[in-house]
Amino acid sequence: MRTLAILMSLMLGGCTLASKYHRPDYPLPETYRGVETATESFGDVEWWEVFQDPQLQELIRKGLENNYDLRIATARVVEARAGLTAARAGLFPALTASGRASRSDTYQIGSTELTQEPGWRVAREDGRFKLVRTPGGPDNEAERDSANAALDLSWEVDLWGRVRSASEAARADFVATEAGRAAVVQSLVTGIAEAYLALRTHDLELDIARKTLDSRKASLRLVELRKEGGVASRLEVRQAEVLVATAEASIPNIERQIAQTENLLSTLIGENPQDIARGKSLPEQDIAVEVPAGLPSDLLERRPDIRAAEQALVAANARVGEARAAYFPRITLTGAAGIVSPALAGVFEGPAGTTAVGPAATWTLFNAGKVRAGVKAAKARREQAMLTYEQTVQQALRDVADALVGATKARELRERQEVLVTALDDATQLATKRYQGGVSSYLEVLDAERQRFDAELGLAQARLDVSLNIVKLYKALGGGWEKTAP
Repeated sequence: MRTLAILMSLMLGGCTLASKYHRPDYPLPETYRGVETATESFGDVEWWEVFQDPQLQELIRKGLENNYDLRIATARVVEARAGLTAARAGLFPALTASGRASRSDTYQIGSTELTQEPGWRVAREDGRFKLVRTPGGPDNEAERDSANAALDLSWEVDLWGRVRSASEAARADFVATEAGRAAVVQSLVTGIAEAYLALRTHDLELDIARKTLDSRKASLRLVELRKEGGVASRLEVRQAEVLVATAEASIPNIERQIAQTENLLSTLIGENPQDIARGKSLPEQDIAVEVPAGLPSDLLERRPDIRAAEQALVAANARVGEARAAYFPRITLTGAAGIVSPALAGVFEGPAGTTAVGPAATWTLFNAGKVRAGVKAAKARREQAMLTYEQTVQQALRDVADALVGATKARELRERQEVLVTALDDATQLATKRYQGGVSSYLEVLDAERQRFDAELGLAQARLDVSLNIVKLYKALGGGWEKTAP
């Protein structure tokens, strides 16, 4: 018992050979490029407050329940949790039970002729001779029964922190896996939002194309009537037909984009391709939440990819300590207790019992540099993990900067595009009146119509770009990974 107490105190007071982890001192800026310092962050807003369309919210909820990527990520978390439990099991003793029962027969055969040995005879079976016992012959055999049961105890004395380092690495892997699942949630929420906004944009484009087609068909009928009256030429009729054909040709392409976007949304919500219900139109989508970007240091805690990269670094640092522990002997406390009985029926009441307890040590004295190579490889993996972490932080800062400038410039472009559409709408009306008054040719109407149609489609795309850049900013700031919603 004194030996056990000493070994337990050594194990509990043992050190770990892993270096104490410190977060890399990455040079973070005080604020994002082009914005003022603020403590609040758009990334702290929950996704159901950012996306106000009830239909979009319903699609996101379905995705969080059924999406296959998210379900796979959840299964990885379960796997990592099991790995953590298995790693922590090394901190505790392992107890195993064993038992055995056997019967042995010993026959005594003399050196005399077999056929003369009392109780034995030679028999021939299948063309071969065989020695068999005669019934009722003398007892020339010894029969023995035996049984035993034992409990074995094994406990590694973690003097060098090998088991604790492995447990710390497994815990970091588990936390990194959870952060990875949060990143999948974030990508899913923002991906569904982007696809839904694209769908509503295609709906708007289809509406523009159909209205333009109706308007151009009416203009074609007018030109045909003018030709019948001898006022318009055949060329003007053909020019009007070009306008009609251009509008008609755009519709199938837009309808294809609508169907493919619906298929994408169906996959994101974990369902087979189907029609997607609509909510607010694109002009009605209001996701421009006026919340500042916050501080760059917030990204270290908000963004799941940064948290996952840091936990990978924590795990790599712990595994350096695990590799270093291989330089030293592994000491294991072993114990055994058992009973032996000459009869199976009395195995637990046997007259003989055994106990044994004591330490065992194994120490690799020479392995051609294998341990040194293992430590060197672990350090290299730690260096890779640190560089990956710093690269992830740098990329996050770029994502925010790109999204900030993208949102600002996309809003400016939408405003310019709105002015352009208004101007071209007036120009088209004036060109039509001039043509009807015989002041200009239909070519002027043709050019104005074409430019207005392209500008209206451009405005729809500009509105989409504004919304998409806001979604990108929200994701870049670390928002959108909260699964719980009212």
